[in-house]
Amino acid sequence: MTDQVGANEAAAAQVCSFLQRRREQIAQRWADASLFRTVFTLSREEAVEACKAVVDALADVALSGRPEDIAAPAFGTVRDQLGRMAASRARAGFTPAQISEEVAALRAPVVELLRGEFTDSSEATAQEGVLALTVLMGSLRLVVMETALSAGEELIARQRLQLLEVATPVIKLWEGIVAVPLIGTLDSARSQVVMESLLEAIVAQRAQYAILDITGVPTVDSLVAQHLMKTVAAARLMGAECIVSGIRPAIAQTIVHLGIDLGTILTRAGLADALAYALAQQGIEVSAHRMARASTR
Repeated sequence: MTDQVGANEAAAAQVCSFLQRRREQIAQRWADASLFRTVFTLSREEAVEACKAVVDALADVALSGRPEDIAAPAFGTVRDQLGRMAASRARAGFTPAQISEEVAALRAPVVELLRGEFTDSSEATAQEGVLALTVLMGSLRLVVMETALSAGEELIARQRLQLLEVATPVIKLWEGIVAVPLIGTLDSARSQVVMESLLEAIVAQRAQYAILDITGVPTVDSLVAQHLMKTVAAARLMGAECIVSGIRPAIAQTIVHLGIDLGTILTRAGLADALAYALAQQGIEVSAHRMARASTR
């Protein structure tokens, strides 16, 4: 066991020394690899310097004697350098598998240089060195993949938030009247976006009336009703009267069966009815006859 530990330490020291000696050659070869070439498109010298930073970090990892530990502090530089590159590739649309293959391609030129230092690559010392280098490069691949996956999750989260914002527009219907047409499922995350967007619009437009139109919401359960009541309460605190419109017969029956009390919320059958109510409260009379005549012209 002691002999094996000693052999591993010797192999790690050998790899560290090799990386330090061949730093320039490794960096020059890596600069032509797709992972570096496609990220550093303006300057090859910049790519070479980035490669040197990674080689130095790998030498520190080898010297630490923990080449298989991706949580080792020495991998911090690798995370900063290659992690940003992997994140850039992920944002460009590359899959984790493609990024992984690009990182794996960095192994071959380094192993080739290491084998070239031995007259007989089959001797035990050479094999131990190649094995230690292979473990180190495998850990490098895991570190980059971990960072790329994390970047992908962050990108998905940002896109989801952007979609929620796009899917919950606040529309100015009249002076002092805004509306939010809701379409699709109203979950907790989206309800928060609706509330924030509506409150911001109430302040920006100095709205006195806010209409929440749920015509496009497929079902209303106790959770959805709770979100609606919280939004209405928040709008009232901002000085706006909130009207919920678009309650279809099926939804009305569901609300009754669930025993949900919406007695404190002003409701109307449709968006037009809610708008007519808000206009009437402002002293603006809407004539259905005139609207019908205008629509036929």
